[in-house]
Amino acid sequence: MSDANPVIPEDIAKLSFEEALGQLENLVRQLEQGQVGLDDAIASYERGAALKRHCADKLRAAEERIEKITLGADGRPSATATEIE
Repeated sequence: MSDANPVIPEDIAKLSFEEALGQLENLVRQLEQGQVGLDDAIASYERGAALKRHCADKLRAAEERIEKITLGADGRPSATATEIE
């Protein structure tokens, strides 16, 4: 049975979006070039899946923040979600 919301490892959770994306790109490059054995490839795939989830979570959070920005009469941002709540 698969976990619908697997926990992201702590070392990945601490990464910024850019850091996680960079690590994911490196893993993909290594896998595509066949630079790893089978066991390492499986571990890399698992880490890559966690990195992808982390990046998706970061993007989703950014989208939610953007959606909560309110615009003033002049069309400029007047408040953010943290200021409104």
